[in-house]
Amino acid sequence: MTASAAKSATRLAAALPLLTLLSAAAAILALSQPAQLPPALAFVFKPLTTILILLYAWPRGAERPRLARWLRAGLLCSLAGDVALLWPEQGFLPGLVSFLAAHVCYIVGFCTRKKLGAVRWPFLMFGVIAAAVLGRLWPHIPVELRAPVVVYVVCLSVMAAQAWAWWRGSVGQPDEPLARWAAWGGTLFVLSDAMLAINKFAGPLEMASFWVLASYWPAQWCIATSLGRSRA
Repeated sequence: MTASAAKSATRLAAALPLLTLLSAAAAILALSQPAQLPPALAFVFKPLTTILILLYAWPRGAERPRLARWLRAGLLCSLAGDVALLWPEQGFLPGLVSFLAAHVCYIVGFCTRKKLGAVRWPFLMFGVIAAAVLGRLWPHIPVELRAPVVVYVVCLSVMAAQAWAWWRGSVGQPDEPLARWAAWGGTLFVLSDAMLAINKFAGPLEMASFWVLASYWPAQWCIATSLGRSRA
């Protein structure tokens, strides 16, 4: 890489947090405040925000290549889900499948750092949360969607629990700060998806787009941050 290209890359990396924040704000305003921004702009800024998080993640994780591959794959699947959910009705099932694939990628990635279930109590904790949310939603979920929703909720819960298992199993080790980012990313993802599901099946929730996306993109940013900076 030439010196000028390296400088450009450095400037882009430094600007990514602000660019991501601005893009996320534009997407949220377009979806939740149509009087302030045309809703059509969500078709630009919603996928753009996830693309910016992908750009943030891409040079990270050189010292953890298997984790990096799986987390980047998860972000790519999430991007497909973001695009699908721009059409809330027709795109719901494709979006569900895309995010299911994203969570599988995240689980496999986290398992490269710590054996699945290495710490058991997070699985109990997120299992209870999942059961409570499903119990609240169950009467409102169409029969044909119940099986895919259950599979998705189980996978989401395992993803968050495994992120916590990585964190709590890495206390005092060099990986601990990175694992903490993953754990809070998983937690925010559960919160975001719980609000999305409540709004879709049992809602509506006031300002749903704001609350869902305001927790979703920080979740993805935290997961991307868990890759750690490359020494180069």
